[in-house]
Amino acid sequence: MDPSFIPFFRPRGVVLVGASHDPGKLGYGVAANLVQSGYQGAIHFVNPKGGRLFDRPVHADLSLVPDPVDLAVLIIPAPTVPEALRACGRRGVRAAIVLSGGFREVGPEGTALEAECRRAARELGIRLLGPNCVGIIDTHLPLDTTFLPPPSPAPGDVAFISHSGAICAAVTDWATGQGFGLSLLVSLGNQADLTETDMLAPVAEDAHTRVLTLYLEGIGDGRRFVEEAGAVARRKPIIALKVGRSAGGRRAAASHTGALAGQEVAYDAAFHRAGVIRAETSEEMFDWSRALAWCPLPAGPDVAVLTNAGGPGVIAADAVERYGLRLAELQEGTRTALREFLPPVASVRNPVDILASASPVQYARSLHLLLADPGVHSVLVILPPPPRDPAEVVAASLIPVIRGAAKPVVVALMGENLIRAAGERLRAARVPDYRCPERAASALAILLRRAEMLAHPAAPVVTFEDVRRAEVRRLLADHRGGTGEFLEQSTAGRMLAAYRIPYAAVELARTADEAVEVARRVGFPVALKVASPQIPHKSDAGGIALNLPDAAAVAEGFARIMQTARTAFPGANILGVHVQRMLPPGQEVIVGAVADPQFGPLVMFGSGGVEVEGLRDVAFALAPLSRDDAERLLTSTWAGRRLSGYRHLPPADRDAVLDVLLRLAQLAADFPEIAEIEINPLRVFPAARGAVAVDARVRLQTGEEPAVLGKAG
Repeated sequence: MDPSFIPFFRPRGVVLVGASHDPGKLGYGVAANLVQSGYQGAIHFVNPKGGRLFDRPVHADLSLVPDPVDLAVLIIPAPTVPEALRACGRRGVRAAIVLSGGFREVGPEGTALEAECRRAARELGIRLLGPNCVGIIDTHLPLDTTFLPPPSPAPGDVAFISHSGAICAAVTDWATGQGFGLSLLVSLGNQADLTETDMLAPVAEDAHTRVLTLYLEGIGDGRRFVEEAGAVARRKPIIALKVGRSAGGRRAAASHTGALAGQEVAYDAAFHRAGVIRAETSEEMFDWSRALAWCPLPAGPDVAVLTNAGGPGVIAADAVERYGLRLAELQEGTRTALREFLPPVASVRNPVDILASASPVQYARSLHLLLADPGVHSVLVILPPPPRDPAEVVAASLIPVIRGAAKPVVVALMGENLIRAAGERLRAARVPDYRCPERAASALAILLRRAEMLAHPAAPVVTFEDVRRAEVRRLLADHRGGTGEFLEQSTAGRMLAAYRIPYAAVELARTADEAVEVARRVGFPVALKVASPQIPHKSDAGGIALNLPDAAAVAEGFARIMQTARTAFPGANILGVHVQRMLPPGQEVIVGAVADPQFGPLVMFGSGGVEVEGLRDVAFALAPLSRDDAERLLTSTWAGRRLSGYRHLPPADRDAVLDVLLRLAQLAADFPEIAEIEINPLRVFPAARGAVAVDARVRLQTGEEPAVLGKAG
């Protein structure tokens, strides 16, 4: 562990600055939690009034506190915090938790005060958690530096790191009520210094923590988070609940790629790259964390369902398939063994229905046989309140079988009052229980996802040495338009060509005669497209004419496009039209990249054409890409799967599309000044015949869009 974090997680002594004798004050609550937590290190209190508190002296000043002390907890008025931090520095304390509020969250004055705290901490070499946080709970040390009402959560193996103090309060109470323990709780507050990214590695190093859970309202340094989380997630699972999906996203972008690449898409891509599991609800987060903490990982997707009622079994079967798992095909030997002790009318096919009259012994023997079946990778047991034996007796019969299994078992306890004692027994034995089969199936799916991630080491990103970076730098330097505008299309085409991305050449024609001349030179039939930096979506302005067979059609098309575009966009600078030779038919897809302010460039792939935003058949990944990333973009979209052939469509050149994706991702990563780059469509010809960019657009960053990666070498 980084030495600067040791005082937060293994302090020799803690000083509470702002300890109060008044039971109505938070300073009293923190003092009580420190003492009652059972912390074995030194506990010191500071308050100018002096006296004694919990049979300990209260020192009038921090300088009077004896050794050892290496962690300070501050709960004092916000204006006094900077000086208190300086006092910590003079005393040699290099770690502080600021519980006090009244900083950035209250307005400009609080923001300035928080900045002063940050400066003081950095000048003195103090690591600072908060301000406006709840603190840290370590259930195993034990240590409780919070003002949360008792009792503290029971010792467990799931750590919780949160941007919200109120969520911390709810989680500790919920965990206590559920009989579900935590290892660590870390409240981040305003993150004046330490952030969620900083806390990942030290929390993961805790020997008692098996799973990290995160409540996130945002991420400051996206690329650093991906790097740190990616390293941790290979050792211990990380589950993130990122809230704020419904909040207004980024500035509206001019390209399809930019319009579709909202903030949450970036988080999804970042979490996928890092191996972080994203939960949609707090219930999912803790459902999954219990399974990951308590269960072995499955060797495959095949699930056996054991139930004493048909209806819940059907619900479970549907849920298993919904979450990407499969109902296992039981071996004949397993079915024969089940028939030997189950009633004749019991179903020994999957789901295995052992009927409402099933005894605890029948439940246990059935589970043992299912776990022994080589075709079964995990088991979902359903237990509504049995009509004969209490549910807790059945649960007790299952626990020894589950403990001895190398395969995961989850239990759906359906009901409330009649299954409460059964749930307590299962949790005490570290067996995950859920109130419905759907939640249980979801947990099994996450176990499989974790197993598959660990089975496939992260692939290296692909970089090409045959690209011409210097040529792209020159093209960008020569750009004379304003930032935020799209580059002239021929310039965009040359940029693609510099990265060996095939591009159907275009020539600018400013008059009808020039258009005819170019068409004769490139060969009929041709396409005409309006040329204007202010008209990125040409079809919206009636700015496209296709399959023009001769000079007369080209001249007429030029006149029509110019008139229509001027009417639709009266203020646009219309340069003329681009003339392009018509290409052979093929499948059409969209490929693009957009700069995200937190995570850097995102690459998009999906169904192309004018309806891309309506279809939303798209997928995103962080650039640069590995070959696995590029493959996932194809397999997760209909546009990508269709490349292998569909009905009347012959297989297309899938390898050419992968190559374009990898090269475009490298271009976006090499040049962070590119805000958006899009190929729409990329026309993909039959297998082994390549793919060609038909239309390309490139827009540069504006002053409001800071570059997020280093310049290309």
